[in-house]
Amino acid sequence: MKPPIKSFQTRLLDWYHRQRRELPWRSATPDPYHVLLSETMLQQTQVATVVPYFLRFIERFPTIAELAEADLQEILRLWQGLGYYRRARNLHACAQRVVRAHGGRVPRDVETLLTLPGVGRYTAGAIASLAYGTAAPILDGNVTRVLCRLDAIETDPRDRGTQQLLWRRAEEILPGRDVGAFNSAMMELGATVCTPRNPGCLLCPVKGHCETARLGRQEEIPLPKKSKPVPLHRRYVRCIRHQRRF
Repeated sequence: MKPPIKSFQTRLLDWYHRQRRELPWRSATPDPYHVLLSETMLQQTQVATVVPYFLRFIERFPTIAELAEADLQEILRLWQGLGYYRRARNLHACAQRVVRAHGGRVPRDVETLLTLPGVGRYTAGAIASLAYGTAAPILDGNVTRVLCRLDAIETDPRDRGTQQLLWRRAEEILPGRDVGAFNSAMMELGATVCTPRNPGCLLCPVKGHCETARLGRQEEIPLPKKSKPVPLHRRYVRCIRHQRRF
């Protein structure tokens, strides 16, 4: 990423406040329960698909306490169509843990959030920063792609060493304030501008900070996932013919 970082932060936040999508879980004072619910649903699922499910869940379970008390089968019925049902089971267990161990309040620090069922490093950082403004980094697919292009990282983003580098960079670029909006802006940039194919570099608010744009290698970085070879199965059929003699 080209310096200065302060200019990058300012440009990105200004763009986000002007251009962000209006989503039902985004508000001036985000509800931690809404953030937990939306981030759980958004795992491996697109925003457009999640919105109606999120609205139905909030209507049926307005609070995390009501979600904790719900019958799991009802939760699974409402979840039907989103797939990856383990997320729904973890969400229910998480709500019960929050009610039982934390008085119904979603924890605000990353370390405690990581003890909740189904909450990994990304989700913990998202809840801590988006809901509470805690200076916690996040790294999902969109942020990974943005960081790889900003720094022209050519190694496989799925490798352990690259992952460690990306988490460190995600933390290094956090601003001193408005952390939740900044993390949301990084995700928004990756989802709407810095897309996997045909990125909208002409519309990018931070193009001047992007090493990959300078090199003109937007379609090469990040390194695409290696496709698995399709196995070739050969089957042979043998036929034995018995000739009858009369």
